Amino acid sequence: MRPTSLDRFVGQEHLTGPGRILDGLIRKGRIPSLLLWGPPGCGKTTLATILAHTIEAEFIFFSAVLSGIKDVRRIVAETEARPDRRQTILFVDEIHRFNKGQQDGFLPHVESGLLTLVGATTENPSFHVIAPLLSRCQLLVLKPLGPDHLKAIVTQALEDVDRGLGRLGLTIEPAALDFLAVHGDGDGRRVLNDLETAVSLLEDGAPPVLTLDLAREAAQQRGPRYDRAGEEHYNLISALHKSLRDSDPDGAAYWLRRMLKGGEDPLYIARRLIRFASEDIGMADPRALQVALAGRDAFQMLGSPEGELALLQSVVYLATAPKSNALYRTEQAVDRAIRKTGSLPVPPHLRNAPTKMMKEIGYGKGYRYAHDHDQGLVDQEHLPSELAGQRYYHPTDRGYEDVVRQRLQRWREILQERARKCRKKTPSP
Repeated sequence: MRPTSLDRFVGQEHLTGPGRILDGLIRKGRIPSLLLWGPPGCGKTTLATILAHTIEAEFIFFSAVLSGIKDVRRIVAETEARPDRRQTILFVDEIHRFNKGQQDGFLPHVESGLLTLVGATTENPSFHVIAPLLSRCQLLVLKPLGPDHLKAIVTQALEDVDRGLGRLGLTIEPAALDFLAVHGDGDGRRVLNDLETAVSLLEDGAPPVLTLDLAREAAQQRGPRYDRAGEEHYNLISALHKSLRDSDPDGAAYWLRRMLKGGEDPLYIARRLIRFASEDIGMADPRALQVALAGRDAFQMLGSPEGELALLQSVVYLATAPKSNALYRTEQAVDRAIRKTGSLPVPPHLRNAPTKMMKEIGYGKGYRYAHDHDQGLVDQEHLPSELAGQRYYHPTDRGYEDVVRQRLQRWREILQERARKCRKKTPSP
């Protein structure tokens, strides 16, 4: 059922529609080197084939899984020896599987124009394709196919007499078509496989109708599209983190379940939740860190699937807790001061003095023990002299952190009042 022309191709209208880039390249009759980046089953290989056949170019299919640099040299030699001057398109499927050295092997031949490289990848080219090759190729981003696209693909397959199932005279229930389109999850190959399986389950002599029950039986249970080691991993954890930060328990619950159903390590998620509790909640709700730690411990005790509910409880608690990044900003501010000033010495009055010699040279001299003073408060500097008076922690007025803010403010007011009274008692010289 792979289309051989753009008018039969389904999806990617932002690239194939009238006046769009692929439509324009075909009309000009020559294409540049391209990188096609998109999820499985969205039409990368099909588009490359259509381009080559439409402009009557020599098309060479090359799999990064099955081939190597030796095969590239052979293709280059054959291309150089060919008498005609037709454009040669080297289609490299899963180009991200080539290492840096192997990708370097394409450069001189792409640079000279001997080969037009069309690479297909499901991984982000920014991370998996070397910069020199990336700069020589036009990047085209393909999108997952929508439910309407998948319905069109199923309908084409049922009606096509020559290459599809049209000779069987099949019909499909609307509910079954809807189910296959949703279950296809943006993947044209998947929906065609499910359709073929459903047809094979039709019993001899039964009405030629694909029912919802047949579609469900054919499709079985699949997890959502997810790649634990690829960009989708980072996209989903980013969506989870931002949903939590924006206090949206619904979005956070959705992305958590998407990750778990896709096969993500639950303990990875638990670790990220623990970090979130400190980075985005902190002192606004100190219990958030306890809840995140308890969620991890509960999952370790119960495992999947029972322990996943504890992670969901953590997610909902974190999403609905008051937010503050004051601790994170404190960390950043202190780190900047350390980078700027280096390893400043500890003030002598804060140093421990366990030996006589240390006491004699001034260690601990002038230190005031807080518990010996009214309200346990003393006015003494705890930073190196070069940083005296600096404040790094600025609590917000959200949640429990507002209590901390008011407490610190009150302590400072007490110390200021104490210092003012002390100045009044001290006669001027």
